[in-house]
Amino acid sequence: MPVPAPNLYPPFNTVRLSHVEFGVTDLAKSRAFYVDTLGLQVTDEDAETIWLRALEERGHHCIVLRKSETAEARDLGFKVYDEDDLDRAAAFFKGKGLPVDWVERPFQGRSFRTRDPLGIPLEFYARMDRLPPIHQQYALYKGVKPLRIDHFNCFSPDVDASVAFWNEIGFRVTEYTEDEATGRLWAAWTHRKGGVHDIAFTNGTGPRLHHTAFWVPTPLNIIDLLDLMSTTGWLANIERGPGRHGISNAFFLYIRDPDGHRIEIYCSDYQTVDPDLEPIRWDLKDPQRQTLWGAPAPRSWFEEGSLFAGTTPVPATLNATPIIAP
Repeated sequence: MPVPAPNLYPPFNTVRLSHVEFGVTDLAKSRAFYVDTLGLQVTDEDAETIWLRALEERGHHCIVLRKSETAEARDLGFKVYDEDDLDRAAAFFKGKGLPVDWVERPFQGRSFRTRDPLGIPLEFYARMDRLPPIHQQYALYKGVKPLRIDHFNCFSPDVDASVAFWNEIGFRVTEYTEDEATGRLWAAWTHRKGGVHDIAFTNGTGPRLHHTAFWVPTPLNIIDLLDLMSTTGWLANIERGPGRHGISNAFFLYIRDPDGHRIEIYCSDYQTVDPDLEPIRWDLKDPQRQTLWGAPAPRSWFEEGSLFAGTTPVPATLNATPIIAP
């Protein structure tokens, strides 16, 4: 199935991805991982919840850690341009027969929860509490020095269907992987903010959250994090990398938090602002697709992901196998 033409005039204006909430089983251990090791900043906390932001962000939070009996991913948050766009977004989802539940969220203005047609739980809002800048408070730069949340990647049981829906709401494809035998999409990267992606989709049992990514200053910060994790009890949480992706050209590292939620540490992809930018095609069997240097990903990277709260994943409709590390 061909990649759809960009929809430059969507029914509402999404600015970017914003935040994610994780259900975590040990709040203190998660705090040690995200704050003491990665270097995210605590903006508020109580006995049940920790709100975090990265160093360049002015919004109140990009990750919410909430104490839970089970580890799970909850809503993926997106910011729209203004209150009128928020109302247009709600009308759009209602028109598709999808749920729209207006909810109270700490540190946010009006917000509603919904799902995409394949079941990914979503949250949209226009206004979040704005905090003073800290990007020049260099004493705060710890761990991997996370600057901002960059993207989500989700397992989708039907990547073609995921791309078609998100294209309808204005997310443009930058790169994609095609299965040569069927002509179907195996993976796709889509954006709003002018990077390679705000949300990507990977073929697999889903919907599940594959990973959440944070942008860092340089590849050397990733090397520093590896040294830190390998000497402070987090060695087993290093899953894949470091390396350079063929797709996106970004330098990367994949790690797992104490509950197994996958985090990508990411830098040096490229700009995609032009609305007529042609997407880049990759073949599923190209050894440089995953890693420019040719190293394949481990099996866990293709099979394991975070369950979304209230969603039952289903098997992928496309049966196609990428190159997997032995």
